[in-house]
Amino acid sequence: MMVTCNPGDEILVPEPFYTNYNGFASVTGVKLNPITTYAETGFALPERAEIEKLITPKTKAIMICNPGNPTGKVYPRQAVEMIASIAKERGLYIISDEVYREFVYDGLKATSIMEIDGIEENAILVDSISKRYSACGARIGCIISRNKSLMAAVLKLAQARLCPPTIDQKAGEACVYLDEHYITDVKNEYCKRRDIVFNELQKIDGVVCIKPEGAFYIVAKLPIKNAEDFTQWMLNEYSVNNETVMMAPVTGFYATPNMGLNEVRLAYVLQEKDLIKAMAIFKSGLIEYKKLAK
Repeated sequence: MMVTCNPGDEILVPEPFYTNYNGFASVTGVKLNPITTYAETGFALPERAEIEKLITPKTKAIMICNPGNPTGKVYPRQAVEMIASIAKERGLYIISDEVYREFVYDGLKATSIMEIDGIEENAILVDSISKRYSACGARIGCIISRNKSLMAAVLKLAQARLCPPTIDQKAGEACVYLDEHYITDVKNEYCKRRDIVFNELQKIDGVVCIKPEGAFYIVAKLPIKNAEDFTQWMLNEYSVNNETVMMAPVTGFYATPNMGLNEVRLAYVLQEKDLIKAMAIFKSGLIEYKKLAK
């Protein structure tokens, strides 16, 4: 199987999605065709028929991020198998961004696309050390596929690039030999942090938020009209003891216009005591902002 992508071709991707997907697609002239998911359903994928309605003659691939950024959604195995089945039947690639795959909570497991039989020619795995080893500035990652034609094309692209990050590569190599308990300890810490943020959000009237199952983000739908305005107000005009909270408006994580207008992404990457303080500031700021908006 060899599928070539040309300007104007399409890739299906569940939204909200990692914002850089849009930038990368724009550079190549590829259009991202969104599969819209909703906070009220925990950002679960829609039924198969709804996804297939979005496939056009220009569709070349389906892309998923599992666990998801910005939602923290972990797709169950049956959902991954559904996407894989669609890709195989329609002759599409399936690109699986699995950067957060170790960070899955509550006894769940992220199903890798490479675990699904019968789609060896379709499956492409994308990975990175940036989240696994808290090395966000280190641009070290990989593309994995059993499709030999695809990998030959990727190798040509890699050979055309200059200035590999040698120091980052050495550091990444060293991380591979970390103690086997490293990931477990990091995952447990993120799980505690998630629970702090989620439990505090549940105490705020009008907030819609389902507990994320992976990664280290929470998307919360707020009882306001404009999350971007709220975010800017928190940064510019509101503080408690000269401290405030920075968050990301989720509008930019959608391809569909006017989606996510009242949603924010919170990253639970601070220490527990700092998260507790941050959530208190967030709650008091939201209460004050709502008063001013009346």
